[in-house]
Amino acid sequence: MLAPPNKGAAIFPDLAAELTGRMPGLRGVLSNHAPLAHLSWFKTGGPAQVLFEPDDESDLAYFLSRLDPAIPVLVLGAGSNILLRDGGVEGVVIRLGKGFLGVEIDGLTLRAGAGVPDVKLSSAAAKAGVAGLSFFRGIPGSVGGALRMNAGAYGAETKDVLVSCRGVDRSGRILEFANADMGFTYRHCSVASDVIFTQAVFAGSAGDPKTILAEMTEITKARSETQPVNTRTGGSTFKNPPGQKAWELIDKAGCRGITVGDAQVSELHCNFLINRGSATAADLESLGELVRARVKETSGVTLEWEILRVGKAIPS
Repeated sequence: MLAPPNKGAAIFPDLAAELTGRMPGLRGVLSNHAPLAHLSWFKTGGPAQVLFEPDDESDLAYFLSRLDPAIPVLVLGAGSNILLRDGGVEGVVIRLGKGFLGVEIDGLTLRAGAGVPDVKLSSAAAKAGVAGLSFFRGIPGSVGGALRMNAGAYGAETKDVLVSCRGVDRSGRILEFANADMGFTYRHCSVASDVIFTQAVFAGSAGDPKTILAEMTEITKARSETQPVNTRTGGSTFKNPPGQKAWELIDKAGCRGITVGDAQVSELHCNFLINRGSATAADLESLGELVRARVKETSGVTLEWEILRVGKAIPS
């Protein structure tokens, strides 16, 4: 049974019925006032005004081509790098489901849907003897998020292995992008923010499956020893400032282990925030802002949020 909307969450007008009437050819699922907290790694947040799960790429294109441009759209991937505020999310939240979970292998290239977990991508490459994608084992997200953020870990980034990708823009056009079109920089790509990535092609080099799997095992071991992987967390909270490490600045500011409500800065890795059980999104965001203020005071550095914060806050 899904949890009811958070107390104080926004009461949104019924939008699903209007969209259904406007889109008779829609094959995906529209859900009105859909709970989202269970889709977030933090397990916090209010409902979506509408949740849409498209059947496939063409269904997504059909939906976007007929959606009023004034209606906000948010893409929710694996739920690992996002903080959904307690008041809920206005407009349409799009979640890529079964139609975006395929992985096809052709020699040393892999074509993966944008909903494929990064862990699954790395495992498929390893089993096929494709080296160079093991770093995805250390990224708690999905392919779509990796494209949008140029996700990376253990010395490699998405830009190092991407050949090309596809996406749908807000008008419903299906677009293709070569690696050079992505404008990759640290944790960023320059593709228009309204483009929803749907699939990507990656290339690696020939390798021995046993050797690649051993490398992935080491990555898994390193993560479990240095990051709070079995907690309600959203991954790295702040971007590393140029030439510095966010966790070191946070530690220097005396923030390791501090709390706001049931939200805590991880004692294992202090660039991670943790929901210890009953934290609200407001608790987590307030804790993050407290950390930013203390780091600014002690180091003169303004930390930039890496976790995306979306939705309406509930007035205190």
